[in-house]
Amino acid sequence: MKVALTGATGLVGRFLLHGLAARGHEVVTLGRQTVAGNEHRRWALGEAAPLAGCDALVHAAFLHVPGRYRGGEGSDPEGFVAANRDGSLRLFREAREAGLTRALFLSSRAVYGDYLPGTALTEDLAPRPDTLYGEVKWAAEQGLSALARPGFATAAIRATGIYGPSGVSGPDHKWRGLFEAFLAGDTVAPRVATELHGEDLAAAVALLLEAPEAALAPRSFNASDITLDRRDLLERVARITGRGGPLPDRADASRVSAMRCDRLWQLGWRPRGMEGLDAALREML
Repeated sequence: MKVALTGATGLVGRFLLHGLAARGHEVVTLGRQTVAGNEHRRWALGEAAPLAGCDALVHAAFLHVPGRYRGGEGSDPEGFVAANRDGSLRLFREAREAGLTRALFLSSRAVYGDYLPGTALTEDLAPRPDTLYGEVKWAAEQGLSALARPGFATAAIRATGIYGPSGVSGPDHKWRGLFEAFLAGDTVAPRVATELHGEDLAAAVALLLEAPEAALAPRSFNASDITLDRRDLLERVARITGRGGPLPDRADASRVSAMRCDRLWQLGWRPRGMEGLDAALREML
């Protein structure tokens, strides 16, 4: 399948690029930056998309303040909405008009918003976003779903935090600053959150690209894996490196609202769990 991929140079998009290519898909990257070894077409959110000859779209691009998703609008909420909501909706319409057969959107657990801490986030819960980021993701999900028809299957993947080595242009990853602070002996604040390895997200995307059209009928899929306390994470870092600062206190895991991923599991998706964390950490370190 020839897949148009947006956001391929981002920390998440890099996993998608490698994962799709490894599974035999021909990937065309759409964006402002080229990716060595891939066909690239220049594009930005809000512009007409060069989709000729592609079979499917995976939309992972998102314009935001560097390093921030929630709060990523910074001082320009209008521009944030215009690029990410309106630009995404234009892209989805153009994908259908261009004759693509499938469109997948990288959404976020942020669409669930303000459910009480500790709520099990099942896929049949109504989204209740409480940030502009979540509102934009939910609006894009709805717009994409409204375009679905026979021959143009759509799905949104509500991903949790993505970890792992990028494997593309250096060892960048989201925990770099955290690890550097801990290894320098700094005090680290307690935190517990849900995580998913980027390669497992790529496997979920590939599964939805390759599944029968009828399997996408729910149109939204949770993608999450482990609940990880920073104390446990940094204990592993200390064990691997032989050094580190004081470990943070354990956070209250009962307040984590973890997503259930029943729909992906029904399709045979199996993320790596805690067993895969150590191998990823050795590569990141």
